[in-house]
Amino acid sequence: MAWHRELLIGFDLETTGTDPREARIVTGAVIEVRDGQVLGGREWLADPGVEIPAEAVAVHGISNERANSEGRPAGEVADAIAGVLTSHWRTGVPVVAYNAAFDLTLLSAELRRHGLPSLRDRLGGLDPAPVVDPYTIDRWADRYRRGKRNLEAVCAEYGVTLDAAHDARADALAAARLARAIAERHPKVASLDPAELHRRQIEWYAAWAADFQDFLRRKGDADAVVDGVWPVREPVDSRTV
Repeated sequence: MAWHRELLIGFDLETTGTDPREARIVTGAVIEVRDGQVLGGREWLADPGVEIPAEAVAVHGISNERANSEGRPAGEVADAIAGVLTSHWRTGVPVVAYNAAFDLTLLSAELRRHGLPSLRDRLGGLDPAPVVDPYTIDRWADRYRRGKRNLEAVCAEYGVTLDAAHDARADALAAARLARAIAERHPKVASLDPAELHRRQIEWYAAWAADFQDFLRRKGDADAVVDGVWPVREPVDSRTV
């Protein structure tokens, strides 16, 4: 059976901001899905240790009061999520995250911030893999389609139900189901095994980043730098988009 009908681990974080190296975890979810059906999962609410900006509260609905009173310490949440994800990677099960470079970079930054073992440390020095990123795959498979590429828009394109956007559980589940739907539409994606698909996504993301950087520079932003590393970005000093 093709990878998209086997066990997939949907993963999503809701956070305090949009910079994955600086933002903090507010909520997280890891959902087990096989052939579109939910088998189980876990959810976390964190006290991020910093003020949640009003614009972030407006997106995910978690107030500072709730995070402070009900949330677990951020380090505990990051450690628990990393433990669950790496347990699946050790057995070769794909982790599905929409725009994985954001969520996995942010998780990695939180682990570093709290002095916890990195994802690679937990995997004996191996890179976190396999990862399936519907955002990266769809952008390669249907490159010239017009319109937005956010989770809501791409779910609509593939007929995947997204019950409550920016709820970590709903987004994690939608990501897993979206990976299945994309593979169903694009046989070339379905035919790859998870390890090879992971390698291809590294190439696809880097190619997209280079193209986008060239576009920005042609438009006049001579100093634009688009980070082409996927799925986990390390700290850098230069400005990135």
